[in-house]
Formats: sequence, C-alpha cells, structure tokens
Amino acid sequence: MTALGELRALSAPRGMQSAREKAARGRDNKAAAIFLAPWLIGLIGITLGPMLMSLYLAFTNYNLLQNPQFTGLENIQRMLGDERLGASLLVTAIYVLVSVPLQLAVALALAILLDRGVRGLPLYRSVFYLPSLLGASVAIAVLWRLVFGGQGLLNALLSLFGIQGPAWIAEPQTALGTLIVLHVWTFGSPMVIFLAGLRQIPRELYEAASTDGAGRWRQFRSITLPMLSPIIFFNLVLGLIGSFQTFTQAFIISNGTGGPADSTLFYSLYLYQEGFSSLRMGYASALAWLLLIIIAAFTAVNFWAAKYWVFYND
Repeated sequence: MTALGELRALSAPRGMQSAREKAARGRDNKAAAIFLAPWLIGLIGITLGPMLMSLYLAFTNYNLLQNPQFTGLENIQRMLGDERLGASLLVTAIYVLVSVPLQLAVALALAILLDRGVRGLPLYRSVFYLPSLLGASVAIAVLWRLVFGGQGLLNALLSLFGIQGPAWIAEPQTALGTLIVLHVWTFGSPMVIFLAGLRQIPRELYEAASTDGAGRWRQFRSITLPMLSPIIFFNLVLGLIGSFQTFTQAFIISNGTGGPADSTLFYSLYLYQEGFSSLRMGYASALAWLLLIIIAAFTAVNFWAAKYWVFYND
C-alpha cells in the first residue's frame, strides 16, 4: 500500500476500516476453505468415514453378502477364546521385539562406518537405502522364497561346503527367522536418518574427549548415543508401528496361510484371513481396532520411557 493509501486508510472512519477488514478476512477464509477442501474430503471420505464404519462393524456379524447384524460384545468375547489370535499375537510380538532392535543396531553401525568419511558415500548411501524401498514389495518377498527355499540360493551356497541346509521357509523353527532377516535387511531408511543425525554432532565434543583420553567406545557411550537418542527414539517408534503391520512378506512366503504350523501367522495376516478368506468382516473389524489399541499402547509406553533415556540438546 502506498503512503497516500495508508493515509486514507488511517483517516477513514473506524467503522469503515472494520468493514474492510472483515471483507478481507472473509475473502481469505474462502480461499483457505477452497484450498483445504480436497484434504478435508479425503480425510472424511477415505480416513474418518471408513474408521467409523469399521468401529460399527466391530460390534456386528457381517459377511459382505448380507446386511450387518448388531451382536454387541460377541466379537470381543470370541477374541478371548481364539487360539489362532493368541498364536498370531505371539508370532508378531517375537517378530517385533527381535527384528526392530536388530535393524536399528545394524543401521546405526553402518551409519557410524559411513560417517567416518568413506569415498563414494553417495553411492553407498543409495545402495544401502535401496532395500528399504523394495523390502515390503511382492518382488522382494518372492526373491526371499528363492533364496531360502529348499533348493534356494542359500542351500546351494552351503552345499559347496558339504552342508545340507533345511528348507528354511518350510520349517516352523526357521520360517519366522527368515522374515526377521528380511526386516533387518531393510535397514536403509533408519541408516540414512542416523547418518544425518551423526553429521549434526559437533566434532569439538569428540576432540575434547580424545584429549581427555577417552577411547572410541567411551566416546560412543558418552557422546554418540546421548546425542543420537532423539533419532533413536524416532526410528524406534516408526519401526515398532511398521513392524506390527507387516503383511506382504508373510503372505507371499506362506502363500497366505501363515504356515508352516502358523509360525508366520502375523496379526495382520490373520486379520486378512478372517475378513477376506472367511468373510467374517465384523470380527476382522474388531481385530483391526485391537491392533490399533496395541500399537497405541506400545507407542504410549515408548513416549513415557523416553523421558528417562532421550536427551535433547536445547
């Protein structure tokens, strides 16, 4: 606004100024509403709407072919006696509690290695990150079957040393382990985040610690881990949430059965079986909300525990 315009605005009556301000705010609000409309439509139609519908279906008997019949707490009572639900919870818990810490440890170790100034860092970073982009894909799951099958690549390699390997994905004792290895292999995403965090730690801290006689292990415990604790916490929360929802790998490797002997029956896979194989959509909706509660509980515990080990450099 020019100086003359400002002078006119100041000299205008207060009522006229407020009317102009209201008109300007109204135009701004309309523009904001127009730009927010696609997001609001998506939020209501794609997210909130289906969530509320699934909450209703959780208390019904619904098979996709007939109208839902309200049954109250019948689905919840059925959960208490569902042995396969217990088996899926156990398999998922083992998978999450083993694979997530291992993946973070591998990612942190490689990030520290790359942070030391490796020649060709952008290339290594891209190569290591690639499995994270492909880890949840059908192609990688099929490849994993070819590697860990009875006549797979791993057994072919072991046969060179005279070792007869088992059919890794067909044995209850080893099938879940192959999926844990697959999850650990997709360490690229947390590794890149760790690497970015390491670049933000002041080098003066390491120089001062080295001058005081601290070795590499002491520097790692006293400087690297505390300074990286917010990054570790971030990767831990994302890793837990993602691991609880693992589906594609188990579905492809077990042909959708969760076998052998339910050893790869992840919770999300069991939910899929109930909803789309057995057409018990009401019960599947109840399972989905139970999964939401479990993930929320684990996340809340992580946030509660974070105040004891996460340090922010304010």
